[in-house]
Amino acid sequence: MDWKPTSEGEIWDAINESYDQMTLEQRRVWEVIKLCPQKWSQEPYGNEGDGFWVVALIGNTVIWFNDIEDGFNRSTFSEFGKINEYRCNQDKLEWQVQNVINQIRDGYDSARYCGAPEPIV
Repeated sequence: MDWKPTSEGEIWDAINESYDQMTLEQRRVWEVIKLCPQKWSQEPYGNEGDGFWVVALIGNTVIWFNDIEDGFNRSTFSEFGKINEYRCNQDKLEWQVQNVINQIRDGYDSARYCGAPEPIV
């Protein structure tokens, strides 16, 4: 089976599917932070697929879709258009929106994130 990057149509399908599952509170926050999906770079894991789809922005973080791992993630950015950390969570979009809500409410990010593979020593 050959991997291929997620198309724009496929990312819109994933967003719409998640939107249908969101609570009213999640939908309200989503409406404030969402972006039209756009490809952002991430070195080195995003190189093969010409970047990853970023779908939301809040502060210095983005919610993006990792089409290698098939899930939404949240990472920081220092430069617009470049994702800092590679994450490999297999979260649904509504889970990441809830993480934003929790961080606003609680004042800290309590979500767990899976990172890039570590080299075997």
